[in-house]
Amino acid sequence: MASLSTPPLRNGLVVVGGLVVVQPLRKRHCAECRRGPLALLVVEGGVPRCLDCVDLGHLVFLPRGDTALTRRAREESALSAVVVRFNRRRGRYERQGVLVEEAGLARAEERCLADAEARRRRRVRDAGRRAVEDMRFTEAFAAEIRRLFPGCPQERARTIAAHASLRGSGRVGRSAAGRALSEGAVVSAVLASVRHVDTPYDQLLMSGVPRHEARRRITAGVERVLRDWRDVPP
Repeated sequence: MASLSTPPLRNGLVVVGGLVVVQPLRKRHCAECRRGPLALLVVEGGVPRCLDCVDLGHLVFLPRGDTALTRRAREESALSAVVVRFNRRRGRYERQGVLVEEAGLARAEERCLADAEARRRRRVRDAGRRAVEDMRFTEAFAAEIRRLFPGCPQERARTIAAHASLRGSGRVGRSAAGRALSEGAVVSAVLASVRHVDTPYDQLLMSGVPRHEARRRITAGVERVLRDWRDVPP
C-alpha cells in the first residue's frame, strides 16, 4: 500500500499527482484514533489511518463509471483522492472511484446536466433535420415513380416511396442506388409493392407455396399492373 503523499507504483497501478485512498480487503482499524473496521483508509507512516485523522473525512465518494462527471468533480474540487482496491485474482490495485468535495461534486453534476440538456436539444434538432431530409427524399422518390409510371396513382406512389425509403429499414430506397434515384432501384420498389398489394403473392406464401413458384404464378398479374401504369395516353 502507498502512503498519503506517494502514489502506489507497484502492482500495476500508477496514480500521478494525486492522493490515494485504499478500500481494504480485511478489517483494519485506525492506528491513531482506533476506530474501525475502516471502509476506507490511508497508509501513513506505515500504518493505516482513517480519513478523519488524515483530514480527508469531509470528502464524498464518487464511484467510477461516469468519466465526464469524475473529471469535472476533480476539476471542481480543491482536494480530491483516488480510491483503489487490491484485486487478488489479477494481482494489482484497481481504481474504484474518487473522493471529492461535496460542493465540487454538486457543481460537476450541474455541468453534466447542462451538457445532457444541450445533447437532448441537439438530438431534437438533428431529428427534425433528418425528418425534413427524409420528407424531401420521399417526395423525390415518389416523383421518380410517377415519371417512370405516369399511371400510378399519386397517393400510391407516395406510399411506395415512403415504404422503400424508411430510414433504418435497409430497403431499396436506403441503398446507394436508391439514394441516387436510379431507375433500377425505383422499379424494384414498385415491383415489390405491386407483388404484395395487387396480387395474391402473400396468400400463396402463407399457404406453403415456395417463393420462386409463387413469383412465377403472379408474373402475369404484376406485368399487367406495370403495363397499365406505364401506358398512359398523352
